[in-house]
Amino acid sequence: MQHGGPPAALMARAIEQLPADVPMAVARFTMEILRPVPLQPLEVKARVERPGKRVQLATAVLSAGETELCRATAWRIRRLDGRLDPALTADPAGTAPPGPEEGELHERESDEPAFHRTGVEMRFVRGSFFDMGAATVWIRLLHPVVDAETPSPLMRVLSAADFGNGVSARMDFRSSLFINTDLTVYLDRELDGEWVCLDAQTFLGPEGSGFAESALFDPAGRIGRSVQALLVEPSAVQTAGDDG
Repeated sequence: MQHGGPPAALMARAIEQLPADVPMAVARFTMEILRPVPLQPLEVKARVERPGKRVQLATAVLSAGETELCRATAWRIRRLDGRLDPALTADPAGTAPPGPEEGELHERESDEPAFHRTGVEMRFVRGSFFDMGAATVWIRLLHPVVDAETPSPLMRVLSAADFGNGVSARMDFRSSLFINTDLTVYLDRELDGEWVCLDAQTFLGPEGSGFAESALFDPAGRIGRSVQALLVEPSAVQTAGDDG
């Protein structure tokens, strides 16, 4: 089955290609993951649900044959001809994390193809892929989402943003589930360059659900935020012990 990042990027590509009367940028993208996405040929369809010259609502559907796998909605907002006052756009939270050149490269735990091993490069400036708890990691795509096509900035962000729950896990993925049912990303500007940073943290509730949230950065500073709802389930061994 497929990691959530590439399907999100594929649907974003279809949404970005929809017509608009003025230049627009995606300010919010939400993907609903209805089923696991298989590694087989997929079809994407997108349409404008609510046209407009200042805001536009677009949708996309990802399918394998007759089976609908994912849905996406996105609000596109017109781009200003000029620029807002830099004092208004400065990040009130402060500076960006240390850059990717200062991060520790994630070493592959095996040579078996997987998105986190062969699809992206990951450099951690806090935590690691196998440490429990909050993490800060820089991620960049190593391959195009569509052959012979340079990924757009939005596609790069969405490919990385779905890692939030994985890199900030509070449970061991080898014995527990904490899978996301969705991905929502808010952006206030376009990614600059190839690297996306996730400053990620996971929060778990007592009844088997939770959420992961990540502040998103590029080397120039903050660009947005992502959130994922989580299905949380201990292993069968742990559950039996709790019941006993």
